[in-house]
Amino acid sequence: MSVRAVVYKDVLDVRRSKLVWIVGVHYALLLVLFFAHVRVTGSDHTSATIEALWGMAFVGGVFVPAIALVAAYLAIAGERESGSIRHLLSMPVTRREVVLGKYVSRGAIVAVSLFAGFAVSAILARLWFGPFDPRIFAGIATLTVLYALAYVAVAIGVSALAESRSRAMLGAFGFYVVTNLMTLNDDVSGIAGIDYVLNGLLDLGVSEGAIEFLGIVTNPTRAYLLSILGVFPSQVTADMALPQPASLPWYVQPEIAVLVLVVWLVVPVTVGLRAFDRADIT
Repeated sequence: MSVRAVVYKDVLDVRRSKLVWIVGVHYALLLVLFFAHVRVTGSDHTSATIEALWGMAFVGGVFVPAIALVAAYLAIAGERESGSIRHLLSMPVTRREVVLGKYVSRGAIVAVSLFAGFAVSAILARLWFGPFDPRIFAGIATLTVLYALAYVAVAIGVSALAESRSRAMLGAFGFYVVTNLMTLNDDVSGIAGIDYVLNGLLDLGVSEGAIEFLGIVTNPTRAYLLSILGVFPSQVTADMALPQPASLPWYVQPEIAVLVLVVWLVVPVTVGLRAFDRADIT
């Protein structure tokens, strides 16, 4: 057995579960509702189109991690608790192949569910708002998939570390709250905590740019939202009163945020893989 065989088996197992597909359908419905709201309240074609596309990114920023975490947090921990992981490891497959195979299969499933939402959004955007820049749409879709895969990596890492379903659930939910829900409120976000510790308690005088960099490095949601700024023309972000990349330090640019997301694809899986290699599975 190889990574490919693990992927094939896992896709068949997940396909029987309706939870991932239900969450994916809800994501598509949220996009439809948001686009409908913009169509009703939008003042003109250009502003309505930009608002719809930005809303597509913002909805993804909040909801996509939930899809990714739900799809993957039990990938290994669930089988470990049920005991089926012992049967899988009794076959000619290494633990590394199990972790990588689970990551590839869950990532592919999440990507497919997102593409369904993107397809619906593209059709509605064309019908309701007329022609739009396909480069902006493609950029948002690509970065959203990259963002989703980063959370899949986190979920697989948590699942490989956890010995039970409850611990995997706690780890995944806790990560989502800290890096996503709390991000929506700057006063209680992780970056506010970093600023308070470094500048409030320790009085180190760390610059705002450095604080923001620490925020995107430790939080894939902040990295995703910053990377999205690079998709829109500067005039558009200025009209929407969004931060201007040109005014930010070089290490807090959309391109750097994309690289940070790529790092998030690797690090959590690597940590989980090493822990799973050392785990006592009896």
